[in-house]
Amino acid sequence: MTQNNPTTLDVTLGERSYPVWIGRGLLGDAARWRARLRGRHVLVISNTTVAPLYLDRLAHGLDGLQWSSFLIGDGEAHKSFANVEGALAALAELGATRDACVIALGGGVVGDLAGFAAACWMRGIDFIQMPTTLLAMVDSSVGGKTGVNLPAGKNLVGAFHQPRAVVADLDTLATLPDREYHAGLAEVIKGAAIGDEPFFAWLEAHADALAARDETAVAEAIARKLRYKAGVVARDETEQGERALLNLGHTFGHALETAGHYTTLLHGEGVAIGMLLAARLSERLGMAAATDTARLLRLLEAVGLPVAVPPGMDAQQLLALMRLDKKNTAGTLRLILWRGIGKAEIVAGVAESEVLAVLHEAGASR
Repeated sequence: MTQNNPTTLDVTLGERSYPVWIGRGLLGDAARWRARLRGRHVLVISNTTVAPLYLDRLAHGLDGLQWSSFLIGDGEAHKSFANVEGALAALAELGATRDACVIALGGGVVGDLAGFAAACWMRGIDFIQMPTTLLAMVDSSVGGKTGVNLPAGKNLVGAFHQPRAVVADLDTLATLPDREYHAGLAEVIKGAAIGDEPFFAWLEAHADALAARDETAVAEAIARKLRYKAGVVARDETEQGERALLNLGHTFGHALETAGHYTTLLHGEGVAIGMLLAARLSERLGMAAATDTARLLRLLEAVGLPVAVPPGMDAQQLLALMRLDKKNTAGTLRLILWRGIGKAEIVAGVAESEVLAVLHEAGASR
């Protein structure tokens, strides 16, 4: 896979579509992505970790345009309204018009916040995702979900706003810390666990290669996960049905992240633990076999992901946070569970006592 021959996927939404490019050297391949810019104003939103590494590489492709950058701190705690306001102020200072574009250069936090700011400015301007983490490449950069966090919970405010393009430059993974890289593998596993058992088996067979960052295995995993997600998004852009399945593990995971004040767990780590909790709850409810839970546990451990609730977390607090999940209706829990690997489904009216039992078994305090 080279700069001149990246893997190209298309996300098709009715009469609209946008490309997803996966390859090496893409940040510097301005001839490719600059064609997606319609105006002369560009705001690059990044963070204080990524910008020193990659902003200069991107800047060479912006020659002749009016552009500036807005940097936020690194981490989930910075996906805030204060930083959205800062981004909007930067667009105002730039004099950005309705044909302006926001470029998100960073991980999922940067992409979510940048997309939300773009959705708000003049009721919606273009944005381009340039994900620099594995997790963002395989999940949050594709599909148009944007948003910010509140103290009450994660992603409670947001908008559906599709990017003009997604530029996944695999070179950026070279500077990704091991913990961040492993966290991204959780979202790869999630896609297979939801609806692609053969892909899950492929991941089991290639777990060692993925854990070791084998370039061929990583590129194949990214492409397979994104093909699956692009199909789901095309069929259900605004999450009225099937797309909700992509939240397997997220109701538990978001609660764990929030309870840890976004510093204890990375998003992918929360998803990994959340998926396992969802599998155990499915097993407890008689929906799935223990052998499926065991396969998931082995795969998560094989790629270096956590599988237990962090010490000191309270089950009742976690349950209270889960009640705020966006999938819930009429005050009842609505969770994504499964009937085994590749067979996820939406389950409404889950008894809170069963959820508490699973949380207690996983180490949450009473």
